[in-house]
Amino acid sequence: MTLLCEPYLLDPQPDGIHVLWHTEQVGRCQVVLVGVDVPRLTEQQAYAAATGPAESGDGWRRFAAETRPLSRMREDAESSVPGRTYAGVTPRRVYRHLARVGGLPAGRTPYRVVSVDDGGHATVTATYSLAPAVSPGRPVRLLLTSDHQLMPMVPANLATVGETAGTALDGVLMAGDMVNVPDRASDWFDSTRRPAFFASFAGRAAGRWPGASILPNTPLYPAIGNHEVMGRWSATGSLEEQFNDPQPGDWDVTTYAELFPVPRSDAGGPRWWSRTIGDVHLISLFATAVWRSPKLTGRGKFQEAAEDVDHPRRWGNGQFIFEPVARGSAQYRWLVNELASPAARAARYRVVMFHHPSHGLGHHSAPPFTDPVPTVRPGGISYHYPLADDHILRDVEPLLDEARVHLVLNGHSHLWNRFRNAAGVHWLETSNVGNSYGAYDVTSGRSRGLPDGYVQHGDPGGLAPIVPTVAPLAGPDGTALPYVASNEITVFTLLDTADGLVRSYRFDTVEPNATAVLFDEFPLDGA
Repeated sequence: MTLLCEPYLLDPQPDGIHVLWHTEQVGRCQVVLVGVDVPRLTEQQAYAAATGPAESGDGWRRFAAETRPLSRMREDAESSVPGRTYAGVTPRRVYRHLARVGGLPAGRTPYRVVSVDDGGHATVTATYSLAPAVSPGRPVRLLLTSDHQLMPMVPANLATVGETAGTALDGVLMAGDMVNVPDRASDWFDSTRRPAFFASFAGRAAGRWPGASILPNTPLYPAIGNHEVMGRWSATGSLEEQFNDPQPGDWDVTTYAELFPVPRSDAGGPRWWSRTIGDVHLISLFATAVWRSPKLTGRGKFQEAAEDVDHPRRWGNGQFIFEPVARGSAQYRWLVNELASPAARAARYRVVMFHHPSHGLGHHSAPPFTDPVPTVRPGGISYHYPLADDHILRDVEPLLDEARVHLVLNGHSHLWNRFRNAAGVHWLETSNVGNSYGAYDVTSGRSRGLPDGYVQHGDPGGLAPIVPTVAPLAGPDGTALPYVASNEITVFTLLDTADGLVRSYRFDTVEPNATAVLFDEFPLDGA
């Protein structure tokens, strides 16, 4: 059986971890072999260990997977699946196999997946390694990233991560927007047109850079971005059209929840949750809004199309928020309790991750993160977003300040920039993997081009961007730039709590022999 992706790791526990992989058949056997002697097994021996009567042997143990279909996976005419074409929206059979591996000692243990298809053909993966949760208080090394969306620079970015930090980290913090259309299976697994999410993260991308085998060795900690949310289900139109057609109360994150069923919380399920990773307490929120066009004609952020005024089902309802996080909401109440929890208070570092960057130089930091205020006039409907009502700046940031959160990780604008507020909280976006929307700062000379009354350049939250401390890029006049916003230079960030430093690296994909350049470094405990 051919796997649609190499195994990936989720939600390590004190003595175990979750291993997941996907196929297009249920198959006869889906197991994980774990143990010090697993690397030495031949494929025939691995098959015998996977299918034989014994659940353990000399230097190996077997863990069976639970199998279930993914309920919303589809393809359409825009899909690029090897050897297949689709005339319209077509369901695609994809099965998730999830094994809960337990009884792990501290440190890393080798593992392999064995998948036997309906006809008896076996696939045995390469050897990877897994580990239980890092004990509370111990230092960790985490990759910070977001907004991969099948961008062409992603494999180069991840290949450079592997060369710089290795592939066996303590976690990948992904602040949303993993693919473009969440219900399109090939976006996740096997797109031939652009690098699929799991292919790049497993070192299996086609082209000059293959990516790196990070997720088979490192657990993923995800947050929901706007590209994890599907719109209204329809039997007609393309998947892209359905993705772009959510309505308030009529949107869906089923595929995200099925791909990443853990981590989860009692209150928010996989949509918002917290985990302690060594000496880091991580909180992941569902804070994102639908993306609407900023154009001032037709359906968009600021108005409905004139021809749609009398047809409410065609309205976009502006840039509405999916899951409330404002004061009084269920997510807000959970966050209040979580920040006050013993685990959060005891952690050396507190990190909060969500998609929308209310502090940022990117285009998507404006208009404010608040509910659109409609104005109805003869022949038109317009929307306004008061800055004073930004839910993150008004309601969430004061909680983070009071709880002495060390770092907030965002995404959404496809750039790198960072800030530090008066309470000492660092805000970082490190999502520059291609298709940058640019930076709107005095040093760039660019304005966002929004209607009057909105912040045209700079941080709408009023913070000054911080110039990289080691090797900033320079503008044409030699001015050091407080951002990286490029479709040739890609960026990633590592949090290493052994020394309490956050280090950002850039890599020029145009230079054939380039190496990663450390361009920014700052301590979480200080400025």
